[in-house]
Amino acid sequence: MDDTRNKLSKTSQKLARKKRLKTLWYGVRPVVVALISLGICAAVAFAAVRFISSHFFEPVDADDATPLVVTIPSGAGASRVATILYQAGGVDEDGNITSPGLIQSRGMFKIYVDFTGKSSKIKAGTYILSRNMDIEQIVNAICEAPPPRATLKLVITEGMTVENIADKLVALNVIEDRDEFLSLAKTGEEFTNYAIIDQLDYDEDSGVKYALEGYLFPDTYEIYSDESAKSIISRLVYRFTEIMSDELMSRAKELDMTVGQVIALASIIEKEARVESDFNKVSAVFHLRLEKGMKLESDAPLAYIFKTDALVYSREQMNTDSPYNTYVYSGIPIGPICNPGLRAIE
Repeated sequence: MDDTRNKLSKTSQKLARKKRLKTLWYGVRPVVVALISLGICAAVAFAAVRFISSHFFEPVDADDATPLVVTIPSGAGASRVATILYQAGGVDEDGNITSPGLIQSRGMFKIYVDFTGKSSKIKAGTYILSRNMDIEQIVNAICEAPPPRATLKLVITEGMTVENIADKLVALNVIEDRDEFLSLAKTGEEFTNYAIIDQLDYDEDSGVKYALEGYLFPDTYEIYSDESAKSIISRLVYRFTEIMSDELMSRAKELDMTVGQVIALASIIEKEARVESDFNKVSAVFHLRLEKGMKLESDAPLAYIFKTDALVYSREQMNTDSPYNTYVYSGIPIGPICNPGLRAIE
């Protein structure tokens, strides 16, 4: 009997304990569920914040400190500024991004400046920014008026070569030495956001001295005294694209000539024509020789090959095996020998 009572007592205690635990669980379950839900929401929110931050607010490339010159025009709103920053790496003729800009999202940039109240504080001016800056740094920079920068006139005359231009920039103390300038001009790969340059398809083994020879248009430019070689070249190439109008491009097609052939021939005409009245005469002679399959036999490319202004060349020099030598090879040379002006191109 005692054993039976003990068993019944233990059973009653277990049932009572289970009942208490069940009652306790029902009491705390809402709290536990709420905490778990909050934890999940917090995790999701944290992940979302990290995703948005890494994809839209952090630097485009934390390892890329390449300076990009950005100009914000007077009266530009947040949307216009966002587009300028987004396209800072360059766009093609169809408006497609050719290289990453300074921000990853135009929409997020606008949200940020609106949320921080800096939309109306953006100041017009020219800024030097880079892809390793995050949105906060970029916004802070463009909300402060850029310090005034000294400017000077750069005069590129018709017939100057890439090396002539580099030497002039050194003489003006704009760049310390010409190596960087010449390196950029050699391949032109930093300027393929311009369709005309992209079509050059530079080949290191082709014998072309500088891919950008002929495409740095002669004109008078106002540049900053501390402007980078890349920025200056970009200005000169952009001016060239403006000069090569649809009319000139159509005329080239009529003559069954590529832009490269036009500029190469124009560069020789530029060097051969001594006065204004010579341009048409020199051009007519060369076109006639081309039509007859004759060699151009111009001394101008020899001056480019040997880097001299000599008036007379030896038989040995005239027989030099160079793709620029029009005494050895027929047709238009492999590339321009200088940067021709509009008169020569026409």
